[in-house]
Amino acid sequence: MKAYIFVNAVAGKPAEVARELRKIAGVKAADLCWGQPDIIALAEAADIKALQTMVLDKVQKIAGLGRTYTHLVAEE
Repeated sequence: MKAYIFVNAVAGKPAEVARELRKIAGVKAADLCWGQPDIIALAEAADIKALQTMVLDKVQKIAGLGRTYTHLVAEE
């Protein structure tokens, strides 16, 4: 299962947050953007439970991260 995670970071922290996102297993890309969101990350997980664990236990615990919006890919 694939998902795009839109990430808003604390001012001055987007690059640091993107670097930390890229270290998480299952995060395939974390790209800085102009405007909102600050970062768009592509994540892959075996199922919804694994994705939930990744987002809640790893992604959302990154220092400097503000808010996330996770969008599941409907079809590949």
